[in-house]
Amino acid sequence: MKIRVRFLWFFCCAVMLQACSFEKPGGTFNPVLPGDSPNPSVAKIGDTYYASATSNEWSPLFPIYQSDDLNNWELLSYVFPGGAPDWAHQNFFAPELSYDEKQKKLYVYYTGRDKSTGKITIAVASADTPEGPFTDHGPLMISENIETIDAFEIRDRDNKLYLIWKEVYSPGQPSIIYAQPISEDRKKVYGKKQELIRNDQEWEGEIVEGPCIFLRDDYFYLLYSGGNCCDITCDYEIGVARSKNLLGSWEKYEANPIMTDNETWKCPGTGDVVEQGNDYYLLFHSYKTVGGDYVGREGLLEELHWTDDDWPYFERTTEMTLENNRIDYFDDFSKALEPYWQWRATQKLSYATGENGLMLAASAENDLLGSLLAQPVKSMNFEVTATIDLSMSGPDVKGGILLIGATNNGFGAPMAGLGITAGHDLIEVWITSGQEKNVYEAVPADRYGDLVKLRMRVKNGDLLQFSVSDGSRWNIIADSVDASGYVPWGMGFRWGLVSKGETNEFVNIRSVELINR
Repeated sequence: MKIRVRFLWFFCCAVMLQACSFEKPGGTFNPVLPGDSPNPSVAKIGDTYYASATSNEWSPLFPIYQSDDLNNWELLSYVFPGGAPDWAHQNFFAPELSYDEKQKKLYVYYTGRDKSTGKITIAVASADTPEGPFTDHGPLMISENIETIDAFEIRDRDNKLYLIWKEVYSPGQPSIIYAQPISEDRKKVYGKKQELIRNDQEWEGEIVEGPCIFLRDDYFYLLYSGGNCCDITCDYEIGVARSKNLLGSWEKYEANPIMTDNETWKCPGTGDVVEQGNDYYLLFHSYKTVGGDYVGREGLLEELHWTDDDWPYFERTTEMTLENNRIDYFDDFSKALEPYWQWRATQKLSYATGENGLMLAASAENDLLGSLLAQPVKSMNFEVTATIDLSMSGPDVKGGILLIGATNNGFGAPMAGLGITAGHDLIEVWITSGQEKNVYEAVPADRYGDLVKLRMRVKNGDLLQFSVSDGSRWNIIADSVDASGYVPWGMGFRWGLVSKGETNEFVNIRSVELINR
C-alpha cells in the first residue's frame, strides 16, 4: 500500500484556503523542505516533481517527497523503508534521483559505508515508480583504493551516459570532480575517469563537491559547492562553471561564488537544478542564520536568473515563511506507526501499536540511550508531552522523552541525549553522552501513580525544562538544562521517545504531543 501523508508547509493553506497556488516557487515560501533535509535532489516525471534528501544515520532511509508546484511537498515513500541495505551500516548521504524516460525507471544513487571494507562508497537502487518498492543494486565499483561520494548522472551531446562523482576529502590532497562512463543499467562504471574541475580558487578552500550539471542552449553548466559544509565554522558557498562539451574544458565564472550567506540563511550548498516551463530552479540546503545549528540544513528553492552573457545568478530573498516550521503533532499510536517516525539505521527496533498505544521494546542500544523513535526538530521553541502507563510497562524498564544530539557537537560523533523517563521507582532527568549517564535530578515515582505525564520544553533551541504530572498539575523537576554542548552539527537536534532497560521488556507510551511555541 502506498504511504501518502501530507507534508504541510503552510498550515493556513490547508485549513483556511484549501488550496495554494503561486506564480513563482521558492523565495518567500522557503524552506520548502523544513527541518533536517541536507543534500536535496529533485527529478521531474511527467508533470510531477520528486525530491529526496540525506538520511545520515536515521531510518527509514532516503525519503521520497512529491510535489506539483515545488512549494508544497508530501511524503510519498522511502527508498529503504525497512532500514539499511545489507551491505552498509552508516553514512547514508547525498541521494541523487534520475529518471530514465526510455526505461520508465527511477534510479537513486546514494552513499553508504561498506561493512566489509569500512569505506564510504556510491551505490545505486532503482524502482519502476517513485512509490517503490526499490531494488538495491549495491555499491558501484569505481575504485578499490578510494572512497567516493556525491553521484550525479548526465548524458553528453551524443547521448552517452556518464556518472559524475568525487573522492571523499583527504587532507592535503586536491579535491576533484570526475566524469566516467556508466552502463545503461547503472550497475557498472567503466573506462577512464575524466577530471572536470578541482579546487583552485581561494573561496573554495580545500573542497569542491556536490556537483549538479544541466544543459541550457549552448552550454553545460556545473553548479558545485566549495568550503566547509557542516560545523560551527561552516563557510559553504555555491559556484558555477560551464563548458560546451561535457568532458570540458570547463570555465569557472569570474564572479564566483554565485550564492553566499544573507541575513536569513547561511552556508548554502549541494542541490539539484530543475526546470519549470522556461525557468530554472535550484533545490539546495542551508542553515538559518539564527538557530540553524539546532534545526539543521533545510531545503530551500531559488530561481536562477541569467546575465547577458549567459551566466547564472541568484536574487535571494531574506524573508521566509515561518508557519511551515510550526506544525503541531499528536500520535496515540492506535494505528500503524506513522511514516514521520525515524530510528537509528543500526538499531534493532521492536514495537507494537494498537488501542493501548505504543509498546516500545527496551534496550541499551544507541550509545546507552536506549531504543529510540525520533523526529527532526523544526523550531527553536516547542514542548513535547508523553503519557507513560507504568501498569502496562515491564518491571525493569524506563520510558520517556528526550532531545537527541551528539557528544561535543560532533558531526558523526557518539550520540548524546537529554531526557526525562519514568520507571516504577524513579522519575529521572538525565544526560547521557559518550556512553556515560549522569542523573540531573530524580524524584520518587509512586507519588504520580501508574499513568504518568512527562513534559520537555525547549526554549531558544538549547534551554530545556523537564516536568512531571499525575494529570492534575505539573511539577518542574529540572529547569534551564543547557543542551548547547550537544548540538549535532550537520543534522540538527531530534526529539523523540525512549525505552531503556531489559531487552525482553516493553514500555507503554499511550500518546505523545508536540506543540510549537
